[in-house]
Amino acid sequence: MSELLQVKIKQKKPEWFRIKLPSGEKYNLIKKLVQTNRLHTICEEAKCPNLSECWSHGTATFLILGDVCTRWCGYCNVKTGKPGHVDLEEPKKVADAVKKLNLKYVVITSVTRDDLEDGGSYIYAETVKEIKKATNCSVELLIPDFKTMSGKILKEGYLNIDALKAVVYAKPDVLAHNIEAVQRVFSRVRPGGNYEVSLELLRKVKEINPKMPTKSSIILGFDETLEEIKQTMNDLRDNKVDFLSLGQYLRPSMRHVNIEKFYSPEEFNKLAKIGLEMGFRHVEAGPLVRSSYRADKLNALLKA
Repeated sequence: MSELLQVKIKQKKPEWFRIKLPSGEKYNLIKKLVQTNRLHTICEEAKCPNLSECWSHGTATFLILGDVCTRWCGYCNVKTGKPGHVDLEEPKKVADAVKKLNLKYVVITSVTRDDLEDGGSYIYAETVKEIKKATNCSVELLIPDFKTMSGKILKEGYLNIDALKAVVYAKPDVLAHNIEAVQRVFSRVRPGGNYEVSLELLRKVKEINPKMPTKSSIILGFDETLEEIKQTMNDLRDNKVDFLSLGQYLRPSMRHVNIEKFYSPEEFNKLAKIGLEMGFRHVEAGPLVRSSYRADKLNALLKA
């Protein structure tokens, strides 16, 4: 049996994976608004398996600062290369789309922009302000680590505190930053990131604003052990992270890192229970769960 055939067999999805084709009035409306306002969604760029479900329910995660990332992660389908110019009108365009969709909860994320001195924090902050000005919609920001591309600083994993303060001071309802992988495999799947810096960012958010709800996500299927997953969850709780999502890695292409294991729905349920016992306020876990999947569930918790 050839190596390629072995890989294909190994990567065959289990029976519990069922992805609906995009359809419905809400889906078509979001699609039209995204195209008209020349916006991007992580739903499309990352080939999210929940695109149909979320868009059909009138929920989307907007991708700001373009659709080209300055880093390459072994699990991510977003394009990498030299990004284009920053659209200073983008915050207003996103706010306009949120208003027209009558959203109650929206997630805003971005590609990583190491080419920008502030990592794009200004556009993040302005997007929150514009949405709050135009609507009553709750806003979740899913931010990168705000490192820079300047030699020694990048190698030391420097965290741009001023950039972080800018997004915290904009007062999003939830501030998310994804750890994505357990520490042992982190450098392999996220070569441009740093496990400790990501934890530091989440810790600093609480130092800047102790009342700011924080959120993170772990992707499973990279060769991690149960104890490593629990340790990562503990690391997040030690840094006072409130909300957690756990999902299955799905390989976008043959050039991305291999899937080492498919977790069953029952395994995800057990991990969710462990997370709640650790003290997370909410854990969303399942094979098709992504960081922003059913993020609107947090709205009830935020208003409780």
